[in-house]
Amino acid sequence: MPAPSSPRKNQTSFDPEMLLKLVTDSLDDDQALEIVTIPLAGKSSIADYMVIASGRSSRQVTAMAQKLADRIKAATGYVSKIEGLPAADWVLLDAGDIIIHLFRPEVRSFYNLERMWGFGDESDQPVSQSVLS
Repeated sequence: MPAPSSPRKNQTSFDPEMLLKLVTDSLDDDQALEIVTIPLAGKSSIADYMVIASGRSSRQVTAMAQKLADRIKAATGYVSKIEGLPAADWVLLDAGDIIIHLFRPEVRSFYNLERMWGFGDESDQPVSQSVLS
C-alpha cells in the first residue's frame, strides 16, 4: 500500500492559494472584521494557512461560517468540517489546507491566536488581509 503524499488527513486537491483567496474574499464579502492570514506551510503539518477573523455578533459569525462552508463546497466539492456553531463565540472550519477561526471580538481578544502562531520571527508574522490584496 503506497504511503500518503501528505501527513494531513483532510487535504484537498484544490490549490491552497486559490482556496485562500476564496476564503478571504468570502469573509470580506460578509463584512468580517480584522481578517488575518497566517502562513503555516513548512512550520506545521495541520494546514498551509490559518485564517482568523471576527464577526460583530454570534449571529454574524454563524452566517459567515455557513456561507463560507457553502462557498468552499460549491467551488471545490470539499465538505468543510465545522465546530462551535451552537454558541458561535468561536467557530472553527477545517477546509483541508486552510483552517479558519471565526470569533466574536471579545473571545478573539481573550484567546489571541495571532500571538500564539506568530512564531517570533519578523518574516513569520501574520499577514493582514490588506497586505494580501
